[in-house]
Amino acid sequence: MGNSQPNFIHIGPGKTGSTWLHEVLIRHPQIFMTEAKDLYFFDRYYERGLDWYLGQFDGAGPEHKVVGEVCQHYLFSADAPKRIHECLPDARLMVTLREPAARAFSAYLYQSKHGVLTGTFREALDAGEGLLNPSRYATHLKRYLEYFDRSAIYVGLFDDLSKDPQGFIDPLLTWLGVDPMTLDEALVKERLPASGARSTALARTVRDAADWARRRNAATLVGRIKRAPLVHKVLYKPLGGGGGPKPTMSPDEAQIVREQLTPEIVELEDLLGIDLRKRWNWAGQ
Repeated sequence: MGNSQPNFIHIGPGKTGSTWLHEVLIRHPQIFMTEAKDLYFFDRYYERGLDWYLGQFDGAGPEHKVVGEVCQHYLFSADAPKRIHECLPDARLMVTLREPAARAFSAYLYQSKHGVLTGTFREALDAGEGLLNPSRYATHLKRYLEYFDRSAIYVGLFDDLSKDPQGFIDPLLTWLGVDPMTLDEALVKERLPASGARSTALARTVRDAADWARRRNAATLVGRIKRAPLVHKVLYKPLGGGGGPKPTMSPDEAQIVREQLTPEIVELEDLLGIDLRKRWNWAGQ
């Protein structure tokens, strides 16, 4: 089985570049990542047992200094921190933080694309915590800090990734203890732009099929299909393409998010020692 003990997990949240990060790490010769992103073992499928989980890393060998996975839901799972620590007490974790209003709006676009949400962004915000809960970063990170030292959790910022992908990845690879890797132009451009479904019904069918496959232990197949550029091209079209306007978040909608999450961000600044309100231009918050 080789060096198949996982020692690294990106815990999310979603809409912070996790798909791009997975694609970068999976190409590094000293890193083994599961072909499928989002195994959901430590939240949805824990009953499958540790042997099943470890089996997802059977392809890892002695050349791989880092063995891991990316799962966008682990950050805000109430059960995942304890479960990860019980199974992998020496694991190193990574979280990528994005300005909360932008992350929530990106999640809204994604869920609209897949037919999960049909109303406006404001209606989705008024409906409950679904879009905002993953952005309650302080609440979720505190659960992890009950089990893991702060030094075991790497914090990346999405705005750094957006501005300078190479500058984002370099310190992470150093922290992981692997060789530097120069991102080629194709990999830098591989970050998927915001897109809308060519057919909402078809996108919903594909999403449901992916969930069905995961439930039946076919996560690797899901990974191969979702990573295929042709699949994305067939299913989706760039937002704002074809002469239509690209959806944007209104200042009032952004302010609603900021008002609700400012206490979280203040606490997060204390946890991390980073002036996030300045970084994210939350003037007056």
